[in-house]
Amino acid sequence: MSSGVQVVFDHFPDLSATQRKQFEALSGLYTEWNEKINVISRKDIDQLYTRHILHSLAIARFISFPPGSRLLDIGTGGGFPGIPLAILFPESSFFLADSIGKKIKVVQEVAQAIGLTNVHAEHIRAEQIKEKFDFIVSRAVARTKQLYNWTHRMIHSTDHPTLANGYLLLKGGELDEEMKELGRSHSVVAISDYFEDPFFETKKIVYIPV
Repeated sequence: MSSGVQVVFDHFPDLSATQRKQFEALSGLYTEWNEKINVISRKDIDQLYTRHILHSLAIARFISFPPGSRLLDIGTGGGFPGIPLAILFPESSFFLADSIGKKIKVVQEVAQAIGLTNVHAEHIRAEQIKEKFDFIVSRAVARTKQLYNWTHRMIHSTDHPTLANGYLLLKGGELDEEMKELGRSHSVVAISDYFEDPFFETKKIVYIPV
């Protein structure tokens, strides 16, 4: 078992054998790819499971995506939060987009290596995406209003059975000014409510219904 993966298993004990193997494989794959293409900061690669994978999975504590959901991870970088969420929700489909081609190469290779069939990763800018999605997820890509202006046209207006379609954004730090600038209904959830690690003390999920 890869060092660090137990933190994921502790918080998500009901994973299938396939999901456990997929999460276990991520450490070796990202370490190998990071030596070629720097998609994760050098100081964070040893904390992959807490600072990238568990952080991504915080979204799954806020909402459980029903089968058939379509999600866009905009500015996915090395595949976060999209790849961990795609492992957790194999019956949902994930479009992972980034404007930096070498990062998408890593995402494609990692997804293929662990057998993720519900992930499509593409080197593309937000304004070029023509498809529609139920939810957009993202991690610290841009200020919220800017991200909303780029992408709100891509979200179906149909409501999720328990939560309206919209955005699930991973953010950090003080957000009052940014949310005031957004000027839309939203809710902010502290990730420290879900996970005890000190890394999450300032981390939040911002949910914006559309």
